[in-house]
Amino acid sequence: MSCCIKFRLVMYLCVFAAIGFFPVSSCAEESETLVEHEAGVYYTIQKGDTLWDLSRRFLDSPWQWPDMWSENSQIANPHRVYPGDRIRLFQRKDVARWVDTDLDKEVVEEKDPLYYFYSSIDKIGFIKKEPATPLGTIFEVKDDKEMISKGDLVYIRPNEDTSFIPGNKFTVYRALKPLRDRRTNSYIGVQHYLTGIVEITKIEPEFAVARVVQSFRSIEVNDLLIPYVKRSPKIILTESKKELAGKIIEAEEHTSIIGDNTVAFIDKGNKDGVKPGHRYSIFYREKKRLDPKTKGDVYLTPVDFGTLLVLHAEETTSTVLITSAEKSIYPGADIHLPLR
Repeated sequence: MSCCIKFRLVMYLCVFAAIGFFPVSSCAEESETLVEHEAGVYYTIQKGDTLWDLSRRFLDSPWQWPDMWSENSQIANPHRVYPGDRIRLFQRKDVARWVDTDLDKEVVEEKDPLYYFYSSIDKIGFIKKEPATPLGTIFEVKDDKEMISKGDLVYIRPNEDTSFIPGNKFTVYRALKPLRDRRTNSYIGVQHYLTGIVEITKIEPEFAVARVVQSFRSIEVNDLLIPYVKRSPKIILTESKKELAGKIIEAEEHTSIIGDNTVAFIDKGNKDGVKPGHRYSIFYREKKRLDPKTKGDVYLTPVDFGTLLVLHAEETTSTVLITSAEKSIYPGADIHLPLR
């Protein structure tokens, strides 16, 4: 088996050694048929590929091709796989044995990278220093329902210079109060909390009518609208930014303790070289007195106890998924490029 391919799998798959399955809540209508087991690490079949060869490349032995076949029920005949088809390579039980190693330079040049499939990608919010400019506001719901959900009709008050067109889709969001650094109190930005997607159905002289096509969370009167841009659920796994050091800002749902499979935010973004598909470690380091006779303290070697995967990056912040946590994580926890 090629060394660079093995290095690639080892580097990337350790991210997912502690990942469970994600509940599917995809925004697009065509994604509603997705099921939980579609979370995992995937590969796209290339011309000339066979299960025998793929097992040799990714499972270390060609004789494991029946296992690969059993994990992909969409393959009717194991002797016939077709270019362009997606095949799941690994789940949690398959990758637990892998450990970290260096990333071979040739991996970056590979034409068909591995990716992590995250079906709830349209649901995750983001933090921006300057709040997004809303195009409209929900000011009423048909039948005065207290809980607005999928299928309900809502009434939209357009902002100045906004023109709605039937069929257009918009992401519904809520701008939460500004976030500040817990240690320095410096301004971080405004969290944009996504609640759903609506589609314009009718235009009236002073307002528009829209149908809720997806509800991620409870939609409320006074929620705002921005253009809907469909995100790809394929998170291409890429080499992480070297020498990066940052912190976890907050969990998306503002829970006091952050654990496995939690969406959170970090204080590094595009300007720091952070991109979707990067993986970083969560660590701590203790401070100890070097000599009891002196007042000088030293920091001990950092200890990694969790990992995260970048799902979306803004200019100065990123939205991440906590992929493993050996103990509780709290806002303000340190992150860095994984130690080798």
